Amino acid sequence: MNLYAKLRQRQAEGRPVRVGLIGAGKFGSMYLAQVPKTPGLHLVAIADLSPANALQNLQRVGWSADRLVASSIDEAVKAGTTHVGEDWQALVRHPAIDVVVECTGHPIAAVDHCLLAFAHGKHVVNVTVEADAFCGPLLAKRAAQHGVVYSLAYGDQPALVCDLVDWARTAGFPVVSAGRGHKWLPHFAQSTPETVWSNYGLTPEQARIGGLNPKMFNSFLDGSKPAIECTAICNATGLVAPPDGLSYPPASVDDIPFVCRPLEEGGVLHQKGQVEVVSSLEKDGRAIPYDIRFGVFVVFEGDTEYIRNCFKEYMVRTDPTGRYACLYKRWHLIGLEVGISVASVALRGEPTGAAIGMNADVVATAKRQLKAGEILDGEGGYTVHGKLLPARKSLSIGGLPLGLAHDLKLVRDVPAGQSLTWQDVAIDETLAAYRLRKEMESVVAA
Repeated sequence: MNLYAKLRQRQAEGRPVRVGLIGAGKFGSMYLAQVPKTPGLHLVAIADLSPANALQNLQRVGWSADRLVASSIDEAVKAGTTHVGEDWQALVRHPAIDVVVECTGHPIAAVDHCLLAFAHGKHVVNVTVEADAFCGPLLAKRAAQHGVVYSLAYGDQPALVCDLVDWARTAGFPVVSAGRGHKWLPHFAQSTPETVWSNYGLTPEQARIGGLNPKMFNSFLDGSKPAIECTAICNATGLVAPPDGLSYPPASVDDIPFVCRPLEEGGVLHQKGQVEVVSSLEKDGRAIPYDIRFGVFVVFEGDTEYIRNCFKEYMVRTDPTGRYACLYKRWHLIGLEVGISVASVALRGEPTGAAIGMNADVVATAKRQLKAGEILDGEGGYTVHGKLLPARKSLSIGGLPLGLAHDLKLVRDVPAGQSLTWQDVAIDETLAAYRLRKEMESVVAA
């Protein structure tokens, strides 16, 4: 409740929180738009594969030229300005930087960035939730071993759901379900970057004007991103995954407590304490009024008659039994909210969500018949989508994590709809991300 006051105090003391940003694309640009308006914060450096694009994005979001006069990170620290360059290692190694915001969207690179940042005593806010989904528990463990904080990014849906779950539990409510919204019909699972805009609800011209990446947006549409984010939610909160993937029940906001309750009571949950994603479309494609497509929710339980009577007295919208209620946010503001995480890890030493164990996993699943010799193109592409599974089930089949299904060659055919395994691909076993994942599997198996 007092992060803003703490930031103002750091400003008054001349001790701003010093931040380094890796990746200045769409998400990073949204964060950059808020930086000049945040007291007690100094963005020391930006590392991007294309410094020219980063500078262009800074101009687009309204940065003035006098904030960008640093020729080196040392000069930026002294002058209170920002250095833009390609060298992410120099950024994470610099002793003045307190917090690294990993914002590349590249899961394999993100693991490298996080591990080096931990080794140099930096807190990390990891926007690249794809990396968290396949090795978040060990990233959090590595951070703790180095005495720093690893955190999901506030503004993205997993951290917002963690916040709602924490609210419910701290207030004494049992959590029945939690999750996010999505626009979903079953055939979206086979969507590709060529079909994404018509399914998503945009014209190709609108996408072009907005500079939108079809592969990235397709990762949302085809169910990969919802599965990734629900994996992060499960692993950070201890909630469980459905036994065979998300079911995407259609519901308005008011109907969420009715739908996200146990099967034996008329809902869709296999058990209490399960994640789910609610669709903004009826099964026949009709739009649902007052939907939660861009939002998050938690369903909590009034487990005594007294509490249920309190729900009635304060006109809380519940299911017909009066037992289940819902708290929600209809929108999330993505990178515009990341400053909450930066302030929390730097000033309180607390993450805005971080993995505490491996409860769930997101497994690469064939969109179509795949042939040996084909190259997987990862989330949002033409070959695979992500499927949420309980961790035990994923590990028992040797499931290939979606976050590692990039630029891998298939060594055998895989039928459409089948989850891929480690045995289906040839992978570079020297990758830090691969080694971290296999170590995590060994720990969980033990």
